[in-house]
Amino acid sequence: MPDSPRGVAGRTVLVAGATSTSGAVASRVLAGAGARVIAVGRDPEKLAALVVDTPRDRRVRTEVCDLTDERGVATLAERLRADGIRVDGLLHLVGGWRGGGGLARQSDEDYRFLEGGLTALRHVTRAFDADLRASDAARLAIVSSTAVARPLAGGANYAAVKAASEAWARAVAQGFAKAARDGHVPLRAASVVFRVTALAGLEDALATRFAALWDADAASVNDTVVTLGQD
Repeated sequence: MPDSPRGVAGRTVLVAGATSTSGAVASRVLAGAGARVIAVGRDPEKLAALVVDTPRDRRVRTEVCDLTDERGVATLAERLRADGIRVDGLLHLVGGWRGGGGLARQSDEDYRFLEGGLTALRHVTRAFDADLRASDAARLAIVSSTAVARPLAGGANYAAVKAASEAWARAVAQGFAKAARDGHVPLRAASVVFRVTALAGLEDALATRFAALWDADAASVNDTVVTLGQD
């Protein structure tokens, strides 16, 4: 028997970093597949444009939040729960690129900028951990980089933060598995790492592969690393 009902339709999915190109694409793809999307970002104008881009789709709810602000993320989670909303999925797209210039040019300023993606991941996964564990089919995914497997001196800051983000996502996976074992219940939640060399041009592939995680048993995808763009 499957571990849970299949498919993303009817699921509530939070897209963290929805004002990015990949976030906007993911929001549209998920909503088009029947998911209820919570699109979260810092720029209210870009969030408003996202809704305008899909005027016939009323399954996108926008939320303005700085995901690097721990209290702000906790307040977001509280607000959604007060409205009766529990999250089944989380797609983490907060991040960016800074680098170049060899090891000597890996500045603390650039590192702190990049570290914001890891900080946001920590805040969001902790704030919505109870929701994901309570879901009968939870899926979490982050976007990492192939640089983790082959870091370069000019991208040392970037690769280090991505490696840390992968470690965090894998720790979430272990927590899901342990909770299932301790509760003597089937595993229903999965945490997945998507790696890309560059995300540009793979936005649709990412969104589609993320939505497809609900078509697989959690045990088959939990704690896996999927490299996109190698097909």
